[in-house]
Amino acid sequence: MASLWSFFGLPDPDGPSKPVQNPVPETNQTTADNRLSQSTLTPNDTVAEPEPLSELPKVTTKSPSVPIPQNWDGPLTADGEPFHDLGIQNLARRSFPSRALRYVAPDEMKRIPTRGIAQRVANGDTVIVDLRGLVHMDSHQNACRRDLKMMTDEVGVGVFALDSEDKLLMIPGTDVIVDVGNHSLGINPLMK
Repeated sequence: MASLWSFFGLPDPDGPSKPVQNPVPETNQTTADNRLSQSTLTPNDTVAEPEPLSELPKVTTKSPSVPIPQNWDGPLTADGEPFHDLGIQNLARRSFPSRALRYVAPDEMKRIPTRGIAQRVANGDTVIVDLRGLVHMDSHQNACRRDLKMMTDEVGVGVFALDSEDKLLMIPGTDVIVDVGNHSLGINPLMK
């Protein structure tokens, strides 16, 4: 019975170190079979001469259906169209992004760093403030909302609620456009 090792074509580690082969005595019958199975080449007196090649048809090149940009130095497809290889790594170093999306939650002392948020918002960062950690502190949540409202008034941006309980707030950075005319926020508009 074959083992799992032989199924995968691997030598059996528990088996003998060298495979044992039974010596097969050569008989006259095997040499006779070899003579019958091998065909001999007989020289053929007639050799066909190749015909001379006629003139090849001229290949017409089509103009590319897509115009090649003037400063194109990239590869072209077989049809002559520009090929944008997205796998090529650009060696030009990309600049560090000037804006970011920040997530802020109250610290262990249940404070929100409004000064740091104001600096980030003035630099163009959008800040998401999460007041859901203050579950049983309604008055403290309201105090944090007032502090954030005063801070956004000083910076000159608005504060937006992302949920129906006003516990997840978004403060867009300067020069960030927020569409306030068409918005459906919270869970109630989804259930209508």
